Amino acid sequence: MVFKKLLGAVGVGGPSVDTVLDGVSAVPGGPLSGQVRLRGGRTDLEIEQITLDLVARVEAEGHDEESEGTVVFDRVTVAGGFRLAEESEQTIPFTLTLPWETPVTELRGQPLGVVLGVRTELEVSGARDKGDLDQLSVSPLPVQEAVLEALGQLGWGFKSADLELGHINGTGQRLPFYQEIELTPPAHYAHALNEIEVTFLATAGGMDVVIEADKRGGLFSGGHDTVNRFTVSHHNVQHVDWNAEVDRWIKQLVDSRGAHPGHYGGHHGEQHYGEQHYGGHHGDHHSGGHRSGPSTGAVVAGVAAGVAVGVIGGMVAAEVVDEIGDAFEGEEEEGGDE
Repeated sequence: MVFKKLLGAVGVGGPSVDTVLDGVSAVPGGPLSGQVRLRGGRTDLEIEQITLDLVARVEAEGHDEESEGTVVFDRVTVAGGFRLAEESEQTIPFTLTLPWETPVTELRGQPLGVVLGVRTELEVSGARDKGDLDQLSVSPLPVQEAVLEALGQLGWGFKSADLELGHINGTGQRLPFYQEIELTPPAHYAHALNEIEVTFLATAGGMDVVIEADKRGGLFSGGHDTVNRFTVSHHNVQHVDWNAEVDRWIKQLVDSRGAHPGHYGGHHGEQHYGEQHYGGHHGDHHSGGHRSGPSTGAVVAGVAAGVAVGVIGGMVAAEVVDEIGDAFEGEEEEGGDE
């Protein structure tokens, strides 16, 4: 990114800003560090506050249509109360902690189609001015990667990933949206399931894995959704037979007529039906209908070790990166390249 000139708060000749994120891969609940680089304008200015917003492109479903918008899911002040001299330059290092429920945007370096960004705002003379907006890439936690790799080894194929506005009942979900990773079944489950949707809700103490199975209808019955929650630990990930554990979860979903509690490591999961509404939007987390977000349009057939994330064409990956600007359309209207 280049310096972005800030015009809205202080007029022409104001300061400019460039935020540079460190190259270290971020993970949910982990640190995100970088630098905010400032360049002074034509006059000395008192910088009252520098704030970083974590922003996500989120889908919301109404009664008749689906819409997209941006949600700020965390806001951190990194500096303030100093003078920026005319034409001077200052660099402000920062480190913040990502929320545990921060969505995963990539797996083994391949984008999943989820769009996150870090937006920089300067407050000068009581007015806030939007500045730099940078793409934020988040890799999975070890236990998240273990579950996804197990699904890949068991033959499940990646379909899409998106962020849904709303709340999953019966969970400790803190963010106003949740991530869904949609997967298509292997041949031996295709007669019973259309797809599954996996949601990770991480905390410092562990993680809930919410799996919704879209079950096919039988000769005398219609299809329906079955939802279970399984609680796992961040510890001893390498000592768990994840293929066997995850396959047991799926078999439980297939065999059940409704939702049954999952159990792992002494923790009991629960079934969850319905969805709380956020911001006046109506969700259908268990409506049985298909929902897809910014899909990569590719099949990630093997998330197992040694296969990376399967087949994501270079053109598709490039399209996902190119979406960053469009996803936050209007966010940088006040900025311009210097």
